[in-house]
Amino acid sequence: MKKLIFSLLLLISCTAVMAQQAQQVEMADALRSSGKIYVVVLTIAIIFAGLALYLFSMDRRLKKIEKEK
Repeated sequence: MKKLIFSLLLLISCTAVMAQQAQQVEMADALRSSGKIYVVVLTIAIIFAGLALYLFSMDRRLKKIEKEK
């Protein structure tokens, strides 16, 4: 129970620190004003989609190998 309470307090304190830092991000404002933020978001989305496809294909291969044994 003590570990759970400690974890929750740690999570809340980290969230508060992150919220303060998020208000001071100048780079995001510059990227948003020039329209380049969409390029960054699209790049990240493509990378995550590629990783997801790779993991799903790997999972299918492993299931196929497990069925053979």
